[in-house]
Amino acid sequence: MPSRWEQVVVDAQDPARLARWWAEALGYLIVNEAPDEVEIRRTPDEMPGLLFTPVRDVKRAKNRLHIDLRPDDQAVEVERLVGMGARPVDIGQGDDVPWVVLADPEGNEFCVLSSRR
Repeated sequence: MPSRWEQVVVDAQDPARLARWWAEALGYLIVNEAPDEVEIRRTPDEMPGLLFTPVRDVKRAKNRLHIDLRPDDQAVEVERLVGMGARPVDIGQGDDVPWVVLADPEGNEFCVLSSRR
């Protein structure tokens, strides 16, 4: 039987703060909060989740794994996320791609894709 995808672990200097940011960005709930980790999910029983764990070092390079978001309205969502503290970043994507690359408050890159419509 294949494995089930449980969660993605995100290293964070401030796990509680970053978990709350992503919970707001995704409309997720905090399902577990302990001194050494905070987990968020869409619903308490729905997997996968995002698990934020503490690290001391600062992020220094482009992520090798990132989240893609697909909103109904890309421009509105980018504006909302930037208003929450995300920032546009250039990872070499060029100007002619149909996605926008942003970084969360700790510098983790993610993409906001265009609508499927």
